[in-house]
Amino acid sequence: MHIPDVSTLAEPATKRWYGHLYAQVLMAIAAGVALGHFAPDAGEAMKPLGDIFIKLVKMVIAPVIFLTIVTGIAGMRDLSSVGRVAAKAFAYFFTFSTLALIVGLIVANTVRPGAGLNIDPASLDASKVADYAAKAHESSIMGFINAMVPETYVSALTEGNILQVLVVAILFGVSLASVGEVGERVLGVLEDVSTVFFRLVSIVMKAAPLGAFGAMAFTIGKYGVHSLAHLVALVATFYLTSLLFVVVVLGIVGRFAGFSILRLLAYLKSELLLVLGTSSSESALPALIEKMERAGCPKAVVGLVVPTGYSFNLDGTNIYMTLAALFIAQACNVDLTLGQQALLLGVAMLSSKGAAGVTGAGFITLAATLSIVPSVPVAGMALILGVDRFMSECRSLTNFVGNAVATVVVARWEGKLDKAALDAALKG
Repeated sequence: MHIPDVSTLAEPATKRWYGHLYAQVLMAIAAGVALGHFAPDAGEAMKPLGDIFIKLVKMVIAPVIFLTIVTGIAGMRDLSSVGRVAAKAFAYFFTFSTLALIVGLIVANTVRPGAGLNIDPASLDASKVADYAAKAHESSIMGFINAMVPETYVSALTEGNILQVLVVAILFGVSLASVGEVGERVLGVLEDVSTVFFRLVSIVMKAAPLGAFGAMAFTIGKYGVHSLAHLVALVATFYLTSLLFVVVVLGIVGRFAGFSILRLLAYLKSELLLVLGTSSSESALPALIEKMERAGCPKAVVGLVVPTGYSFNLDGTNIYMTLAALFIAQACNVDLTLGQQALLLGVAMLSSKGAAGVTGAGFITLAATLSIVPSVPVAGMALILGVDRFMSECRSLTNFVGNAVATVVVARWEGKLDKAALDAALKG
């Protein structure tokens, strides 16, 4: 079943520019920045607006993912293709996650944004990052794998763990596809429920401007643009590196896959602005699923690649980890050998898996990486704590685009990409 573009239901065929979601979100972001800058206390007070919107989105994420995966797998008929799609997706994730880490290392060694700060590690206040370090210490590869399996079938949907939802949805989809006529009847019901949930998503998205306004007003009000001043080299380097990764690296991937990365960015402009405003790629996850289906990617591919990519395909987070780690080392005058940098890359490759696309996850993952690489002081993270919120936005944007590209590429590898639908969507 192809999910209709529910965002256009019950709306006029043509709208003025201010009637489009992307324009409303952009205006909300601008208003939030203005309020946070000129009235910081009032800006901080807007935080509940952003929090409530994120909660609304998370409310529908689990059922949307569950329904998309189940109906996609049950409608595939050939269950062997499920494993094939997953294998191709993980091959893509591993390749480009590693490439993103390497890009971060190369840029950090070339630009050296931390050189010259001459920070004494003993002078840093480690208590500021103690909570992040504690959370990082609690995580492990086996703990992550164990956490993928929910306590009960229903708890996967109620607790909002994306990977748990993925696991139970795949199991249910495979079971549904193997029970014949009974499965067909249940599939029909789930497809109808899926349409209703995507309509619910469109209703929730109408509150996106309020959520973006509240989140941006809080960020600027609490941290202030002035907090960027002493670390402008790091922030600018990270944004420029991420931009080049998207335009050049993912642009080349898109060219080989038969689409323009710039047209894809234009197609996803509303979602990108929402991610920018809320500093969370999860806020646009349901909309990404709907839009990638509308762009000609089959439901089974979208259902497997997008949710999995939110934990395993984090290009922005990977660029950030190696770049930030070397920034801290340079700022503290710690010279890392090529072997130590290789160790850092390997550890980051492992610790980045399971970092969900939510605010602050990149910082926790960085703490996990540095705690295993003793050469770089974990306390050095206090240097970038003040600007991490601003870099979180760039991480989320890059992660989001990376998953959109991965979905199209895997769909093409499967030979299931509807090129006519993709071209029509990207041309507006």
